[in-house]
Amino acid sequence: MKRILLLVLSLVPLFASAQSLEKLGVPIAEISIQNLDLISFDTKDQVFVSTISGDIYLFSADGKQLNLFSPARQGRLSQLEAAWTVNIFSFSADLQEYRILDRFLNPLAEKGFSLAEINLAKAATLGNNNIVWVWDESDLTLKSLDYLRNLIIQSQPLNLILGSEDLNVSEIREFKNRLFMNVPETGVFIFDNQGNLMRKVDLKGIKKLCYYNDHLLWIDGQNLMAMSLSSNEIQTIAQLADSATSYLQIGQERLALVSKDKVSLYAPPKWIKELR
Repeated sequence: MKRILLLVLSLVPLFASAQSLEKLGVPIAEISIQNLDLISFDTKDQVFVSTISGDIYLFSADGKQLNLFSPARQGRLSQLEAAWTVNIFSFSADLQEYRILDRFLNPLAEKGFSLAEINLAKAATLGNNNIVWVWDESDLTLKSLDYLRNLIIQSQPLNLILGSEDLNVSEIREFKNRLFMNVPETGVFIFDNQGNLMRKVDLKGIKKLCYYNDHLLWIDGQNLMAMSLSSNEIQTIAQLADSATSYLQIGQERLALVSKDKVSLYAPPKWIKELR
């Protein structure tokens, strides 16, 4: 009897921690789009959503459709970014081109990479000072491109630095003057604004990079995970109601969970905002 009592007492903290996981509650709005692919928030919490054919929809922070851009040349997007204050950036590895649009989805620039001596762009992202960062898989090189002059201004071969000939890079993104490279089979590599490797984070299987304050957030099964970029501390911060959630993105006052053909919008709860 004493042993049973001790076993029960030892399990109490485990039950308590399992029950203490936060919930997101009821979504503010849900956006349904067939063949939904990528999403991104702008600084006003408007939601930009792409489909696998490359169409880009614009929704309000409450899920109301405001606009639609359908390119003449269709192709799936590998990157969609709206968090910059002025422009929307999209990149298609299939088409080997990137596009810059204004806030109303009017195209401002549409360029390929061939004239810039980039042979096989597999990932690209917009950076500060008219820079587009490009992962060129043909020579395993991280390049920065001045897109106004269409000129490569620096090139960093990474196979020697990272010690690998097989870098399956799924995404690169700039955040707080650092460049993050997501290699799902290996981890997340962090570079400075000159393309120099700072460190590697051993987080595998992340679908899409998501940042909030000084944390990297991702979905693991039915759990919402967070890692401090300053201390590397990893914690489970919430349990999701739907195990079909693929990834999340966070804006200013909106959080989005993305599943098949659906975006669920929430107001970020207090426990998210307390992440520092």
